[in-house]
Parts: sequence; structure tokens; C-alpha cells
Amino acid sequence: MLEALLDRGIAPSLIVGTSVGAINGAVIAAQPTVAMAGRLTEVWSRFEQEGVFKGSLLRRAATLVRTRTHLHGDEALRRLLVDVLPERIEDLAVPFQCVAASIERASEHWFEHGPLVDAVMASAAVPGILPAVELCGEHFVDGGIVNSIPVARAVELGADTVYVLQVGRLDRPLEPPRWPWEVGLVAFEIARRHRFVGDLARLPENVTVHVLPTGQTDPPRYNDLSQLRYRDSSQIGDNIARAREASGLYLDRVRPDDG
Repeated sequence: MLEALLDRGIAPSLIVGTSVGAINGAVIAAQPTVAMAGRLTEVWSRFEQEGVFKGSLLRRAATLVRTRTHLHGDEALRRLLVDVLPERIEDLAVPFQCVAASIERASEHWFEHGPLVDAVMASAAVPGILPAVELCGEHFVDGGIVNSIPVARAVELGADTVYVLQVGRLDRPLEPPRWPWEVGLVAFEIARRHRFVGDLARLPENVTVHVLPTGQTDPPRYNDLSQLRYRDSSQIGDNIARAREASGLYLDRVRPDDG
């Protein structure tokens, strides 16, 4: 999606991100070019090479027993981010903010300045997978819990044209859960969609929102356990290629005259 936008000269003047979007957004905010968007493919392929989610079932179980809260440490992810990101949010070429969920305040927290890697780590700390990130005595977990698609934040900061880069489940109708493991997935999907739809309904009339397509002919179902296979990076390249093509076709069709 980023390659399709940048290849057509649609460069961001502001980037807001949540979770994985915080990682991608920070990289592009550092250097908003087609080449850097391409480098993101390499970054994601390194997730497996660098051992971000490395470990056998036994090792993950041991980590969970030892920590009682998560399956993986975050040291490998931090090393990878330090390698590709500048030190501070203020050092980025494009204004950037990312959101995390504060445990103590039970609310969203926006990182607007300060150490960049800490902010991105906090935004991407998936509960149960990675540990909460402690900053100044406060603990943060994945921003998707409180603001999965932060369109309203972008508009609050002055955006009048917003491009939503999403993961492809928004076009799936919701159904009642059928199995115990689907209950939590359905509940989370209701919460994220409710927030997104509500934010869209409250946007000013002068704001245009483009939800870019993923190019998946069969988008992942919200209640499909395969979407939880976070360690599987085998489809990353194909998914990126499909999203690039589909988003390019969409952008060529709508021919936005803004950027």
C-alpha cells in the first residue's frame, strides 16, 4: 500500500500508527520514499531471521511459565527497530505519532515526542505475545486495544485526506461465535469496528477517507485461528505484492487530486 501511494507521488504530511502500523509508519516517517517502502519487505523478512518470535513450543511454554504473562521476550524486536529507526520521534522527516494502551490509566496514550523505539515497542506490545513496556513507571500494551484505526486522531491533527492502511478484515460480516476460542476474537472485532465506524460518522464533511484494499480475494476471517499464526512469515512477500497491485488500481481509479 505504501509503495502504491509513494509511487504515485502521494507522500504523507502526517503519519499516525497503531501496533504493526506504528512499526511501518515510523520507518516511512524516517524516509518517505518508494525505496524505503520496499525496504520494509526486507524488515519483515528479518523478523524470522532475527528471531523476533523464535523458539520451540517448549521454549515458549518455558517463557510463559517464567513470566506468567507472555510467550516471547522483546529483545530481538528492539534490536531490529534500533537498527532501522532514528533515536527520537523528533528526528523523523515526517510528523509521526503512535498510540499504546496504558494499563494503569486504562486509556489510550499518544507518543508525540521522545525515544522512538520505546514508543513503537509500546504500541506493538501484543498482550500474551510480548511483554508490556514500562516507561516512567507506567505500563503499556498494544495500541490496537484502544484505537485500532486512528482516523480521528489524524483529523484532530489537521488531516483532511486520510489513507487507511488496514489488514483486510473490515469487509467481513460478523457472525456469532461458534467455538470457545472465537469468543475473544469476535469481542475484539466488535470493539475495533465500533470505534472505526463511529469515528468515520463523526468526521467533518470536508474530510476524505480512502480505505486501501489488501488485494486478498479471500480476506482472513475474524474468527479464523490461522490469523493468529504470527510466527508464519511465508506469505509476507505475496501479501505485499497483492496489496501493492490492488491499492495501485484503486488509486488510479479514484485519481485523488490531493496528497
